[in-house]
Amino acid sequence: MVWLGVDLGNARVGLALSDPELTFAHPAGNIHVAGDYFFAIDEVLNVIEDEHVDHVIVGLPLQMDGTEGKSAKKARRWAANLEKRLQAESEDSDSTEYQIPQVSLIDERLTTVSAHRQLFEAHKASNKHRPVVDQQSAVVILQTALDRTREQ
Repeated sequence: MVWLGVDLGNARVGLALSDPELTFAHPAGNIHVAGDYFFAIDEVLNVIEDEHVDHVIVGLPLQMDGTEGKSAKKARRWAANLEKRLQAESEDSDSTEYQIPQVSLIDERLTTVSAHRQLFEAHKASNKHRPVVDQQSAVVILQTALDRTREQ
């Protein structure tokens, strides 16, 4: 069983994968999207297939007061679009064993701050954060989901 964490950004979509035991999240790269992260869905579908992902965790960028703004609504639309594409892939699949991965949203407030802090603590120069902060944010999102699952 493998889970995929997704951090939707305007320049990059960060990805993270879990280990098969659902204990640890690790960076899995970025998808460069140049302003429209809906373009990342095809590449995310490839990762889901290649890595045999069972569950996709998408960061939901709530506002600090917990309400949903424009970015959160866009993330919900992205997740819904991913679910539709997964359903279509399932219908097109010849395999009767294909399981559609579950897609969940998780509050991602302050994940970028946490990601920057982790990179700083790893002695990564702050001018080197930009290329990796999205995937590190995806790690934080996914690790949060994994930890919550173990706590239940």
